Order: sequence, then structure tokens, then C-alpha cells
Amino acid sequence: MNAEEEENTEATTCSYWVPRKKRRCKMTANKGSPFCGAHAPPTVAPSDEKSGEDSHQDRIPCPLDPKHTVFKRKLAKHLTICNARDQESSLPYIVKGVNSGEDLKEQQKDLEELNQIKLHELSDKEFYGLIDKVKELYDKHINSSIKELQLTHESLKEELNRKDYGQETLRQLTQASSLLGILEKDHQLTDHTSYVEFGAGKGQLAFYLATVLEAQQLTHSQVILIDRMSLRHKKDNKVANKELVQRIRADIADLKLSALPELKKTQRTVALSKHLCGAATDLTIRCMLGDEGATTDYVLIALCCHHRCSWRSYVGRYFLEKSGIGAREFAILTKMVSWAVCGTGLSRERRKAMETADDQTAETNTQRLSREEREKIGHQCKRVLDYGRLEYLRSHGYQAELKFYVPRDVTLENVVLLARPSNSKQECPNKNS
Repeated sequence: MNAEEEENTEATTCSYWVPRKKRRCKMTANKGSPFCGAHAPPTVAPSDEKSGEDSHQDRIPCPLDPKHTVFKRKLAKHLTICNARDQESSLPYIVKGVNSGEDLKEQQKDLEELNQIKLHELSDKEFYGLIDKVKELYDKHINSSIKELQLTHESLKEELNRKDYGQETLRQLTQASSLLGILEKDHQLTDHTSYVEFGAGKGQLAFYLATVLEAQQLTHSQVILIDRMSLRHKKDNKVANKELVQRIRADIADLKLSALPELKKTQRTVALSKHLCGAATDLTIRCMLGDEGATTDYVLIALCCHHRCSWRSYVGRYFLEKSGIGAREFAILTKMVSWAVCGTGLSRERRKAMETADDQTAETNTQRLSREEREKIGHQCKRVLDYGRLEYLRSHGYQAELKFYVPRDVTLENVVLLARPSNSKQECPNKNS
């Protein structure tokens, strides 16, 4: 690319800096503006000369999502199509809040206030008291009960051996390969099966699963992707046999599984996910078990992001309350879990600032636990929350367990939840039929 082409590229690309992605927006800038339509500042915008409209049109922040702006004169129309709108649907499988959880004695306002708790403001009695409860529950129910189940699948062997892939790509492939290996080991790669991937994102796991189904000629099986967002560059779009995959746009909180017409095409249902953040895991479990008309024959969920769990949707509330942990303690737990993956509980920016600050020692000494202790407690908090999920599944007639499915050097979020109905057979009779 010559200098003139580089200049033209810069002139037509939005100049907005996206903090989360640490890069500039890649959308095309509006004519006469350094910004695209979504990121134009809420001031004035150039006119459309052909329409003869006023040369100064006010842009205002979108009332539904102030992260983007819209022409004031087009606000009414925008509100009907904005992705942030509350989308009521006439689709039979969308039932608003069907999986959100039971009514609570705590008000939503009170729960939001609990989320504002800061660990350094807790008294020693409350701080250490909760840690003691966590240690007791961990020693009693978990301790060394989680075994390794680190497998690979032959279909990803060539991809994993490529030298041109970066560390992040290889990490994602290693996770997908192990999850497919577990499905194969447990005889779940069968015909007449619907594989429902919850929180599918860009569909990488679904792509490799569909590739396996196609290679094994399991022509009566299908992969259904569930995600509330409409994303670009989806991997499932590259599946050769388009009939193998279907994508459903729905919030898991609103999904009535038994009303999905696609599931009526097969005899079995397998629920899976490679990246299901916090509360989404609990919503998925409620989606599977709270619908009397739905039957899930196998569950495989890679667990992560426990700091995003919510008291209302969390399925293990009975287990925690029985152990003396209520809404306030739960809010504290969801902050402590971050210690397992960052060791300090501080943001990346704060840690970086502390590394260069002159008073770094003084800052660090305000912590009541060493970094090693925090990491250990964070890990135990995660597993206690996961054990509450196991108890919920078991109370609904499922065999459930936790496994380490990849090494810690691949990802610190390396635990997978496996479950199947207690009366199910280890090997499905219609395998490869």
C-alpha cells in the first residue's frame, strides 16, 4: 500500500478509540466527519446536500444505549430497530423471564446495593468469617474430588499442529478439542441428536462439532446455536453443509426450550457451551430443568466468569443458604472469585499503575491476605459456587461432576461441568446409526 492509499484509508476509517478493544473503530467514517454514525459525538453533523436538509443536524446519545449516538430527527425510527431495545416477540420459544429465577425476598434495589460492597471496607470479623465458611465447605464437599479429564479429538489434530497460529488461537482450539474428546469418550457423538450450544458467540465450537458430524455422516443430527447477539464473522457460516447448523437469536433468560421446533426433528438433546459467563450458566441450567416439556440427555458446560453470577438466577441458593451464606455473603463471594485468576482482585489498569507508582509497597500492604492466599481462596470460592450447581442438578435427577478439562497453562478457567440423567445409559443405542 503506497502513501496515498494509506492516507485515503485513514480518512475513511472511524477515528473513535474503542477502550475495550484497545484499538480504533474499523467502521467507515461519515462523509465530512472523522467518525462513523455510531460514534459521532452528540453535537452537530453535516447535512445531506442532496436532500437539502439543514446543514446542522443534532446528534444525541441513544436513550437505550448511550455508547452510540443517533440523529435527533431519526430517534423515533431508531428506537424501533436499536439492538439495545427490549424485544418483545411473538415467537413461541420466547417467553420473557421464563428462566430468570424465583421471586426473592430481597428487592432488586437492595441486591444492587450489595454489589457495591468493597472488600477492603469489610470488618475483619465478616471478612475472615466468610473465608472460614468457604474453606469449610470446600474441604467438606470438594477438596481433591475434581479429577483431570484432558482429551483431544482427532478432527483438530492438524489445526493444533499449525505453526502459523498464535497463542490465543491455539488456546481456543485446545479447549474445543478437549470438549469434543469428552463428547466422544462419553458416546455423545451420535445420530438423531440435537446439539444445543448456549452462548455460542461466533460459533467456533459449533463449527468443529458440525465438521465432525459431517465427517461421520451423522446426517440426522444438527447443531443449534443460541446467542442473544447478532455477531459478524461467525465461524458457523463456514460449515459446508448449511442444513447441519441453525442459529437462534434469543436471550437464555427468555428461552423456552421445549417450544423450539428444531428439537422435534431429533430423538436426543445435548446441551453444551465453551464460554458461558456466570449467570448465563445458571440461566442455562434453569432453561434445561425448569421446562417440563424439555428433556436434556447430556450436559457439558465449560465454567467461567463467576464474578458475573447473580443471586436471583443462581441455582445453588438453597445449598448456600443451608450453609449460612445469604445474599450479602454471595455478593462478597462473587468479588473474591476474581482472586483465582488475577491474584489481587484489582483491575489490569490499577495493577499496572501500582507497578510504576512510588508508593507501591504501601498499597500492597493494605491487603489482608498474601497473593498466594488470595489465589487459593478465589479458587475455593469458584468451586463452592460450582458445587451448588451440582447439588441443584442432582436434586433434579442428574448425575453431575466437575473435571479439569485442560491444563492451567492453557486457561485458568479450566473446569467443565458434566451431567446426565441418573437413569441414562452410558452408551447411546443409536450411535452411528
